[in-house]
Amino acid sequence: MFSDLGGQAYSALRYNKRRSLLTMLGMAWGIATVVLLLAYGSGFQNAVMVAFRTFGGSLIALFPGRTSLQAGGSKAGTQVRLTRDDLEYLRSEVPMIKRMSPEIDKQSVVAFGTRTNSYNVRGTYASFQGIRHVDVGEGTFFTDQENQNHSRVAVLGATVKKKLFSGQNAIGEAVRIDGISFQVIGVLKHMLTNGDEDMNSMVYVPYSATADLKDNYYLDAIMLDYEGEHDKVVKAVRDSLSFHHNYNPKDERAVFVFDAVKDLADLNIITVGIKILLGFIGLLTLGIGGVGLMNIMLVAVTQRTREIGVEKALGARRWHILFQFLAEALVITFLGGVAGVALAYLVSWTVGSLPLWSVFIEDASEGDIHLVINSSTLIASTTILGIVGIVSGMLPAIKAARMDPIEALRYE
Repeated sequence: MFSDLGGQAYSALRYNKRRSLLTMLGMAWGIATVVLLLAYGSGFQNAVMVAFRTFGGSLIALFPGRTSLQAGGSKAGTQVRLTRDDLEYLRSEVPMIKRMSPEIDKQSVVAFGTRTNSYNVRGTYASFQGIRHVDVGEGTFFTDQENQNHSRVAVLGATVKKKLFSGQNAIGEAVRIDGISFQVIGVLKHMLTNGDEDMNSMVYVPYSATADLKDNYYLDAIMLDYEGEHDKVVKAVRDSLSFHHNYNPKDERAVFVFDAVKDLADLNIITVGIKILLGFIGLLTLGIGGVGLMNIMLVAVTQRTREIGVEKALGARRWHILFQFLAEALVITFLGGVAGVALAYLVSWTVGSLPLWSVFIEDASEGDIHLVINSSTLIASTTILGIVGIVSGMLPAIKAARMDPIEALRYE
């Protein structure tokens, strides 16, 4: 019975080739739009998150500020400065901390041979590499032993190496930082970072070695990562610093705390919202194709009224008629969907990527929007297509199934 009804649906499609083909094209255009918009949304999300990958999954960054609330005898507006003593306080009072590193920044003149430029020199511990997830392209990052030994070694950002050395080898060479010689032991891979700091245009040296460049007692920042719940860690960090610096622990301006988990979660909500919006726009476009399919099927029901009457007179039940017309609609939907997905793949392969970060930053093609159609995009698109196909085909099929056989046989 099912094979006979399916055969009748296939024969009806072949009989009205032009009408069926135009309906399929409408469905194909709609599903191609859905797939491409969802692929664009995923590409946009990935492109935005690429710029924040150095924040890692459990980074907390601490920056000095000024109080905004009165605490004890201290008035609001008092400057809070982080010191290297805070490292010991945090290490002993916040056991959830895994790694921690101070940051000392100084804009310095860096020279190699006759080439000179001004770069930010950053003093850190060796743990900075793991905390910020930086990759070394050539050589190595400095070690804890080199920091303890006050070694004058340096790791260059990708841009610094390019400007000072061009295509020459930098490992083992000596650069002068404010006239003091440092041996280059590593070069970082090019990183796509956000606009607040260009990590490619920095020189990284051991924290102890910054004593030769400036007073390193006061810190510009503290970076740390941790284990456990980020809310508890942030609270413990705030409580520790507020106690030792005598300010209200609820005063968020006294020490600015960047919580990567919270901030990236907020960013992820925004990008997911954009994906949902794009998917909804695609659904509306596909809905137009669904309306076209419904209209064509309603016309088919009207044209085949006598055929429906004959089938019912010969013993066909309502669900037989329902299945026959629904199968015809789903076949059109399926073939249109296959053509639409193929079109989407062709467009994504032809376009490849759309510029985003590369418009503003040199060598930032990895941060562009790549139209990659992944499995989640296909699953979401197929689900939307199936819903539209069933709804569009069900209404005409129900109309055909409910026809009175006597009235249908009388239809001219």
